[in-house]
Amino acid sequence: MPLARSDLESLLRTRHLDRTLTTALPLTDACGPPDEAVVASTGITALDARIGGGFPRGHLSELAGPRSSGRTSVLLRMLAAATGRGELVAVVDALDMFDVASAHAAGIALNQLLWVRGHVVANPGLCRDLNQRAMEQAIRAFALVLQAGNFGVVVFDVAEAPANAVRGLPFTTWLRLQRLLEGSQTAGVLVGTQPMARSSSGLTLQFHIPHSTFHIRFRGRLFDGLDIEAHVVRARSHAGQETSAVLRTAAAYGA
Repeated sequence: MPLARSDLESLLRTRHLDRTLTTALPLTDACGPPDEAVVASTGITALDARIGGGFPRGHLSELAGPRSSGRTSVLLRMLAAATGRGELVAVVDALDMFDVASAHAAGIALNQLLWVRGHVVANPGLCRDLNQRAMEQAIRAFALVLQAGNFGVVVFDVAEAPANAVRGLPFTTWLRLQRLLEGSQTAGVLVGTQPMARSSSGLTLQFHIPHSTFHIRFRGRLFDGLDIEAHVVRARSHAGQETSAVLRTAAAYGA
């Protein structure tokens, strides 16, 4: 006699198999405020409206795009929003390029930030094996932070790493990391030039600057009026889940 669904679910729970890589997080109420237990808001209202309130907790998501495309600005805003909610955040910085001054100016509470500094070499020459070892160490650090728990957002930043070092990581790496995230309140975020490996219910924001953007106003090292387009892609292809959001930068004075 076939098992009833409730009996099957009970057996899966007993064997700790009730959560898998395809488990979906609960849906948020599109008409109400985002559920902070389900998503981590980016702190950018226009963007959060397009992605269901924020990045899904318990899953790997991605910020992908070339240098100066807006990926770092969105990341800093997201970390600032998380620390503003009283959460701890962590950044595994594979190339040791995280700018603390920019983080402070963005509003990130630095006493709530764990910064793990790596040493991947941007131009390794003939010593590419050094980069592979450094990348593996960064992955181990990322895994240890995820295992520690208690973090609202954990970032793995390899945005400027050599492409061959990222490609050298086995695909099972991302499956293992996703397994560590499942059922947690942590939003895992991969930052790179190209998409790497979001989870089944994670999302990818792919950034680029539209060619029609020529009204930038530079003021010292700050500028405003720069349009950035974020293409939102979810791993599960449901209607309305692929969209774009156009964001405009604004210089922050007195920061």
